[in-house]
Amino acid sequence: MALSLAIITYNEEENIVRLLNSLADIADEIIIVDSFSTDKTKEICTQKYPQIQFFEKKFNGYGEQKNHALTLCSHEWVLFLDADEVPDENLKKSIQKIVSSANTEFNVYKAKFNNHLGSHMIRFGGWGNVCRERLFRKKYARYSDDKVHEFLITDQKTGLLEGKLNHYTYKSIHHHVAKINKYSDMMAEKMFERELKIKRFKIIVSPVFEFIKVFVFKLGFLDGFPGFYIAKTMSYYTFLKYIKLREKIRLSEIEKNTVK
Repeated sequence: MALSLAIITYNEEENIVRLLNSLADIADEIIIVDSFSTDKTKEICTQKYPQIQFFEKKFNGYGEQKNHALTLCSHEWVLFLDADEVPDENLKKSIQKIVSSANTEFNVYKAKFNNHLGSHMIRFGGWGNVCRERLFRKKYARYSDDKVHEFLITDQKTGLLEGKLNHYTYKSIHHHVAKINKYSDMMAEKMFERELKIKRFKIIVSPVFEFIKVFVFKLGFLDGFPGFYIAKTMSYYTFLKYIKLREKIRLSEIEKNTVK
């Protein structure tokens, strides 16, 4: 059987080569749906890799973008990765074995993650022992339509791939903070659309609890200063998404009162 590699991208020139070089020898087709990158992502993808089919689509949320990429995949098996994820050799062999098999035990497979923060391997704080669905038969799965924190929808039991998927999360603090700002915007919009309410008490207390949960209960302190950094930025993300939700609610109420 053949394998489709699917990726959604936006300004991934620093990551995409590493991923494509690692999988160009096993992917029969590579589907990339790009959100009109302003860097060299398109140039890199369209000039160096013959099996790539490069598409551009306005970004309306991660779930929608990923489902669009799925519709473009022509093969039964799909390996859906982020541009900052790279499989090790054992994982590649496991994928090849499953895809080439006439009968497989599962139709959906998870991969174990090695999460890297800069040069540090993060083992605790909720970042260690992470497994997520990455390989599946196209007809058995689709993504939720969530703008952010989308998830794979399937009624199938999941298997576990051998090997690890190396996840190179953030190239700098500036990059990380920019992502936190982006994701908190999208999360606030998602909660606002669901008409969720927020109280001041929750805005004040939730970030504190998030820090304690990540750094203490999930043993983030065992990762040393990187563990402290992760706990602190997770707390910041929690504060931002709730304060942005409160702002959206307040502005909406002002607008309604103005119309009246």
